[in-house]
Amino acid sequence: MNLHNKTLIVTGVSSGIGGEVARLARFRGARVIGVDRNPASMTLDGFHQADLGDPTAIDALVAQLPERIDALANIAGVPGTAPVDLVARINYLGLRHLTQALLPRIVPGGSVVNVASILGAEWPQRLQLHRELAQTADYAAGAQWLAQHPVEQATCYQYFKEALIVWSALRSQDWFAQHDVRVNSVAPGPVFTPILGDFVTMLGPDRVAADGAKMKRPAYADEVAEAIVFLASDAARWINGVNLPVDGGLAATAI
Repeated sequence: MNLHNKTLIVTGVSSGIGGEVARLARFRGARVIGVDRNPASMTLDGFHQADLGDPTAIDALVAQLPERIDALANIAGVPGTAPVDLVARINYLGLRHLTQALLPRIVPGGSVVNVASILGAEWPQRLQLHRELAQTADYAAGAQWLAQHPVEQATCYQYFKEALIVWSALRSQDWFAQHDVRVNSVAPGPVFTPILGDFVTMLGPDRVAADGAKMKRPAYADEVAEAIVFLASDAARWINGVNLPVDGGLAATAI
């Protein structure tokens, strides 16, 4: 899993999974440019503080990023305890806006890795809605579509992770064919990160207890980072359009 001479953009770099991806990628030889709304407290090859839910801020960020990129790891996100509009803007609309803006800079053979969630597993139940949202042309059009199709607070996190899985799968088709850029997503289960408590609040005690009985423990952030760095590397050069569970087998308990 060699990343020598590769440039990776990592969002959500200041903590949790994003921080572990940055550390591992640098260890593997990559040049890592981090992005986060909070200051970074680690060695990076570059860092930009930005609001990834604001398209104007994203455009300003893009103007400062390298002209040649090998991989983009979209890890920044907020939990479902945040307001619906914020979850939509950061977990989906802003992520999509940033990725589309950077696509022309991603080299042939490059990679996009989006962090989804095991909670997005019910995307087939709303596939048509997610297809419609994915087909909106840009941030403003996506926001307008969502205003016409409001999402409930209680299920907003799951909804936008479902939407991200569908958008990733669709882009894996045309971007790989037209630009030779792979698009994959990973779907972690519970992870020991600063927002784990928010997920307990969001899901409620009954769901947490039920899931807890099915799994060995929550993941450590570095265990998820390994999968992301692998998908960003040339070792995964023929893996495209995959939503990879990284959950210690939690998804398999549905069978």
